[in-house]
Amino acid sequence: MLKKRKLLIDKLKKYIMLFIGSIFTAVGLEEFLVPNQIIDGGIVGISIMASHLTSMPLSVFLVLLNLPFIYLGYTQIGKTFAISTIFSIFSLAYWVSIFHPISEVTRDPFLSAVFGGIIIGIGVGLIIRYGGSLDGTEIVAIILDKKTGFSIGEIVMFFNIFILASAGFIFSWDKAMYSLVAYFIAFKVIDITIEGLDESKGILIVSDNPDEIADALMARLGRGVTILHGEGGYSGDYKKILYSVLTRLEIAKLKAIVKEKDENAFITITDVHDAMGGRVKKKAIH
Repeated sequence: MLKKRKLLIDKLKKYIMLFIGSIFTAVGLEEFLVPNQIIDGGIVGISIMASHLTSMPLSVFLVLLNLPFIYLGYTQIGKTFAISTIFSIFSLAYWVSIFHPISEVTRDPFLSAVFGGIIIGIGVGLIIRYGGSLDGTEIVAIILDKKTGFSIGEIVMFFNIFILASAGFIFSWDKAMYSLVAYFIAFKVIDITIEGLDESKGILIVSDNPDEIADALMARLGRGVTILHGEGGYSGDYKKILYSVLTRLEIAKLKAIVKEKDENAFITITDVHDAMGGRVKKKAIH
């Protein structure tokens, strides 16, 4: 019963965050980008240009142009992803129609590109973080990623170069360059929204004093430590390898602790995009 209740709460939270993400995206579009003839990348950008050329509502194109990609996502990626995407796109279309009659915040194209990019980045980041999508090109990229040697980011960038360049022919080259500014700002904010400002780092430590370092990390940083068992490739000696996940703000203290216990310890630090669970609560650094 408790498990079902938790699943229900998690699902409700997911759709609330998708809904909030669509509101942010709609504000960024209708209050900053669209009135200043600045576009976003992907299907949203194509929809903005199509709406400008035909005078039909942007919300109509957001739904119609994404429908084939939603079906593709359903067949190739999964039902849950498709449902989240449908909810996100229809929510965006609804909020775009609500914000459309409201006067834009600014007519300055640079300010519109910067703040529109930030707000859209937050919205799209929330939607991606909670399992949805607003852009059919991302769905195509996920599928092509499995069949080609290109990453999802590279495929999306390839599509968007052509889409953003099209703004130069339909609006003006100035607007195309502002669109590029908005796109790159949104791209970076999406990463921050997905990963969080408190970015996590995965740490591997190979040392002759692993137990002392592990005790110090748990006592002074309040972080759990996993002990892996390895063997030196050259010496063949048995090694205890420590693994932990910290925030980037804790890295300097980690290095100080390790150096204090073993100046010759080998440390590798990698980015961790998401971390869940763990028994040890974070303590103040000391």
